[in-house]
Amino acid sequence: MIIKVTLTIIFLAVMIGVGVYSRKQASTVDGFVLGGRAVGPWLTAFAFGTSYFSAVVFVGYAGQFGWRYGLSSAWIGIGNAIIGSLLAWIILGRRTKLMTQHIESRTMPDFFGTRFSDQGLRVVASVIAFVFLIPYTAGVYSGISRLFEMGFEIPYEYCVVIMSILTAVYVIIGGYKATAMNDFIQGIIMLFGICAVILAVLNAQGGLVAAVDKLAQIPSDADPSVNGGFASWFGPDPWGLLGVVILTSLGTMGLPQMVGKFYSITDESAIKRGTVISTVFAFIVAGGCYFLGGFGRLYDPVINEATGKIAFDSIVPAMLVTLPDVLIALVVLLVLSASMSTLASLVLTSSSTMTLDLIYRDKKSLPGEVEDGTIDDIVAEKIERRKVVVMRVLIMFFIAISLLIALNPPTFIAQLMGISWGALAGAFLAPFMLGLYWRGVTKASVWACFVWGVGLTVINMLIGNPINPINCGAIAMVGGFPVVFIVSLLTKKLPQKTVDSIFECYK
Repeated sequence: MIIKVTLTIIFLAVMIGVGVYSRKQASTVDGFVLGGRAVGPWLTAFAFGTSYFSAVVFVGYAGQFGWRYGLSSAWIGIGNAIIGSLLAWIILGRRTKLMTQHIESRTMPDFFGTRFSDQGLRVVASVIAFVFLIPYTAGVYSGISRLFEMGFEIPYEYCVVIMSILTAVYVIIGGYKATAMNDFIQGIIMLFGICAVILAVLNAQGGLVAAVDKLAQIPSDADPSVNGGFASWFGPDPWGLLGVVILTSLGTMGLPQMVGKFYSITDESAIKRGTVISTVFAFIVAGGCYFLGGFGRLYDPVINEATGKIAFDSIVPAMLVTLPDVLIALVVLLVLSASMSTLASLVLTSSSTMTLDLIYRDKKSLPGEVEDGTIDDIVAEKIERRKVVVMRVLIMFFIAISLLIALNPPTFIAQLMGISWGALAGAFLAPFMLGLYWRGVTKASVWACFVWGVGLTVINMLIGNPINPINCGAIAMVGGFPVVFIVSLLTKKLPQKTVDSIFECYK
């Protein structure tokens, strides 16, 4: 226990120290939200990866989908690396950097409002982002607290509160630069941690070959007379597996906290290097997490006493509970690293979106500050400071709401993430991606996609999830593309002069 506590305290002290070190760069909006648009490839790539993979993946998804699909769940990690990282950087990286810098966009809602000349889109997008980032944040809190409960035997409620306070402290102090620097440190821990944990779990099962043989002897859920499905290439349910791959891989291209990483990177050469770094990171971390979860059936499941069903969020902790203290400490640091980076990204994205796109959308100065109708440098600096203060206040508000949900989570972690990603990426993915490439995207098509993504997710949830939230999210994302394309063909185009001025950034 002493080892676990000592290492955890050192880790948390470093995180807070980085926040204090970065505080001077967080005095302006660009510094607080985007790190001054001067973050290098290594920090950006690790920030992208650590924001992508959190306790939701390591605890919720690896446990639930490893149990359902066995070793074939590793395809989810491979999809995350190829689609969610490699293709995301190739398709979005350069164009996002150039266009957002050209139109002076700081957030995804700001992009919609400026790109399509409609401030209503900006306001509605900011509300969608704020509302649907909350369940994802609650899922992250829940996941990290399950591991803390296992490793330190501290009640779940205390773990959630402690994590929320620590996340708030270093994000409020240091902003995006502190988040990116901490992401790099946390990413290193994640790389070493996942490799060490996989080796330890396989060694406890007699090695890789022995573990796979044991898994092959477990009968299928659908047909108890059939063995081997959980050790096969595509598992017992290939179509269900495909839905998870789509949700967890394609979704990154439509999530504000992920796309925002491309806003801040230094230049185009850094994007090329960041693409390679981020993809390798995803292969190791995501592939490792799901590969580990694939052996979950070799352990006795934990049953939720209230529902009588398997507690999927407890599968991975149950696999690790017998490891030596040093390895448990490493696991706790791994999940802490993954989760705190994701939490920092989520709360920073949410607070900046609400501040810049809703609260301060039209406010320029206070009465009496402006003379002769112009804003001088002193007044502009005051406005910047006020915006940063508002963002810091909203960070605390956002964390408080997420904390309340995490203390009484309505469903499994995976379902929380499915609802969040489905609504956000279902609404944002198609219009954002197509808006970077196609001049013909119309305002009406963006509104239609907002209604499609949010409407499908919410209606499905209200009528009791007849479509699994994971599959519903995948449908929302993919379906957004025909919605935007068809509506754009049938509705009024933006003025040609406006479109030309926006796209001249690519010349």
